[in-house]
Amino acid sequence: MGACCGGETKFDGLSKGYRRALWIVIAINGIMFFVEMAAGALAGSQALQADALDFLGDSLTYGISLAVIGMSLRARSTAALFKGISLAVMGLWVFGSTLYHVVILGIPNAPVMGAIGFLALAANLTSVLVLMKYRDGDANVRSVWLCSRNDAIGNVAVMAAAGGVALTNTAWPDLIVAGLMAGLFLWSAVQILKQALQERSESRANGPAAAE
Repeated sequence: MGACCGGETKFDGLSKGYRRALWIVIAINGIMFFVEMAAGALAGSQALQADALDFLGDSLTYGISLAVIGMSLRARSTAALFKGISLAVMGLWVFGSTLYHVVILGIPNAPVMGAIGFLALAANLTSVLVLMKYRDGDANVRSVWLCSRNDAIGNVAVMAAAGGVALTNTAWPDLIVAGLMAGLFLWSAVQILKQALQERSESRANGPAAAE
C-alpha cells in the first residue's frame, strides 16, 4: 500500500483483507455500543455514555467505508467529509451534555465504570490490532484508523475516570474525561475533514482520472 506522504498513491481500501478487517471491527463496535450504553445508564457515567456513542459512530462510519471502497476519489473523500462532520457533531453533543450533567449528575458507580472500561479497552485493542497495517491511506481509510485509535485512548481515560471517582467520591473526574473525549473527537474530525477536502480538491483538479 502507498504511504500517506509524497507522490505515492494512497491505499484506498481495495483489498479483501481490509474488507474482512472492517467487518470484524463493525461487529465489535456494534456489540460494545449496546453493552456500554446500558452500563453507562446503570452507572450514571457520562464518560461511559460518551464512549458508547463513539462505538456507535464507529460502526456507522465503518459501514460507510465499506460502501465506498472501489469508488472514485471524489466519492471516497465525500464519505470522509460526512464522517468528519459526524464526528464533530458527536464531540459538540458530548461537550453540551457534559455541561448539562455538571448541574444534575450524581456520583457515578466507579466499579461499574472500571469493569466496563476494561472490557471496552480489550475490544478496542483488538480492533486496533486488526487495523494496524491499514492505518495509512486516503481520508476514508485513515478515518477508520483514527476512530479506532480514539476508542482505545477513550477507554484508558474512562478507567482513569473510574479511579478518580473512587478516590474523590465526586463526579468531576467522569465529567472531565467526557470533556477531554469530546475534544479528541473534534481534533480527529479536523484531521479527517482537512485530508478529505484536500483529496476532494485533487479529484476536481484531476477530472476524469479521479474517477478511476
